[in-house]
Amino acid sequence: MITLIVFFALLFCGFPIFGAILAGAVVFMTSNDLAILYDSIPIQFYGALEINGLLAIPLFLLVGEIMNKGGLTQRLIALTEVLVGGFRGGLAYANLFTNAMAASILGSAVAQIGVMSKVMIPEMEKKGYDRAFSGAVTVSAGLLGPIIPPSMLMIIYGVVAVQPIAPLFIAGIVPGLLIVAGLAVVIFFAGVFGHALPEGTPTQWRKSVGTLVAGLIPGLIPVVVIAGIMTGAMTPTESGAVASIIAFILAFAYREIKFSDLPALLHTVAINTATITGLIAAATVFSWVLAFEGVPDRVVDLIAGVTDSPLVFLLLVIVMMLVLGMFLESISVLIVVVPILMPVVNALGIDPIHFGVVCTLATVIGLVTPPVGPGLYIAMIQAHVPMGALFRATLPFLAMVMLLLVAIAAFPQLSIWLPTMTARG
Repeated sequence: MITLIVFFALLFCGFPIFGAILAGAVVFMTSNDLAILYDSIPIQFYGALEINGLLAIPLFLLVGEIMNKGGLTQRLIALTEVLVGGFRGGLAYANLFTNAMAASILGSAVAQIGVMSKVMIPEMEKKGYDRAFSGAVTVSAGLLGPIIPPSMLMIIYGVVAVQPIAPLFIAGIVPGLLIVAGLAVVIFFAGVFGHALPEGTPTQWRKSVGTLVAGLIPGLIPVVVIAGIMTGAMTPTESGAVASIIAFILAFAYREIKFSDLPALLHTVAINTATITGLIAAATVFSWVLAFEGVPDRVVDLIAGVTDSPLVFLLLVIVMMLVLGMFLESISVLIVVVPILMPVVNALGIDPIHFGVVCTLATVIGLVTPPVGPGLYIAMIQAHVPMGALFRATLPFLAMVMLLLVAIAAFPQLSIWLPTMTARG
């Protein structure tokens, strides 16, 4: 309890999460007479970062930065507008499908919501869409970022749970497509029973050939990444390197990026990488101290006394992740909670790949739930609507994602079928 009080007190005082986690670990060691472990902290720090899988983080962050700065995301948006813009509410569907394609490149929900909010919300408002509805579509579709591969959260889960990253990437494909379909259904019913969605603009295919070609070329990046991983031709780290090279070539070919832009771009990637890996290192120290004191075993005994049902356990984890996600960033939730829960996962016979998909989706929902909800804040600023109105507009989409999350938890094959088939192939 003292450890938790110190952790949350520092957090709400504005202390960096990295420092709050590390301070919690030190307090735990002190209060349990484990001062002898102090000298081993640097060793744990080093060991936490000496993992090849972490190399994928800066590479996919680099791909996302190039996509944003190099005009590739805008070309994807134009492509989806051509394909679905002719339907009623076509721009809302275009928003959703662009997010689905961008998710397989950016890999981060916050980055994705930030980029799409700047582009799609003003455009939808200009075409007659309600501001709150435009923001709700953008925020909800942004949840696809950590699900459809490549996913930053999947990489982090794989590192802290000691699981292979390639099957985790593949496991996110079917759940991601289910969420795309579910959100499309919400948009459809919103047009029928709720908002009067504007008519689409008929596509003039002859004039749109250039737009189609310009959008399909950057769309090859996720195809290369997913195909390379599924066929075993590339590891996730290698696919990140290949995707970076392709994105660089396209960005320079489109003349959207100059060599003078590279220092600032690489500086942003370096800072973000340092932030994420610092969190992983601090959380590894905290998890190591808890394991040394036998806390995970106590958690196993506690949960075993409550339920021996894998589904009930997953539902309890979902509730816990949702609550924590309201206050903490998704990465922080994963790297602190997952190592503690893995012994329970193994004891109940839950597939760790399936557990990773459930945890990732559950934590990312916190991006669109008050009181913190960074995704809501980003869209709120871009849409110029009050938080309450935006959250109310988001509720139908959020309900659909929650329903699908429970279905994914209840039917593990939705997650593990494709990785299993790929491994057999």
